[in-house]
Amino acid sequence: MNFDTLQRRVRRAEAVVQVRSEETTQQWGALNSVWRSAWTPGRIIIAGLAGGFLAGKLEPGGAFSGGRWLQMIGSVSGLVASAQASVASFAAAAASMAAEAAGDSAEEAEQAAEAAPAPARQTPAANPMPPRAAEAATELSES
Repeated sequence: MNFDTLQRRVRRAEAVVQVRSEETTQQWGALNSVWRSAWTPGRIIIAGLAGGFLAGKLEPGGAFSGGRWLQMIGSVSGLVASAQASVASFAAAAASMAAEAAGDSAEEAEQAAEAAPAPARQTPAANPMPPRAAEAATELSES
């Protein structure tokens, strides 16, 4: 296998990874918005009541004592926090890629503007404008 074939494969693999990353970011954003919209106040109350009912039905001194419940809640909250951090990092990565693309297009526009010839400036003699009222009155009073 020659070097050019390997380079093509690497470029193709990088393009696939880029597309999959963008698709994952979009799908994660959709899941995040659906998840947040699904948790209405009524559903939160129902989930709390169901959890309390299950906690009461289990043996209080058995496998899930008060300390174990707190430990489980702490673990779940850590999991939720890490998920939120990953969402924030995906959003930051998407924003940085958008900013980089905007910066690149701004640089290209700036280079194109510098390369374009400057428009010819017209001199006042070439484009006669009528005098303003104050100038006309001054000229009449001086003569």
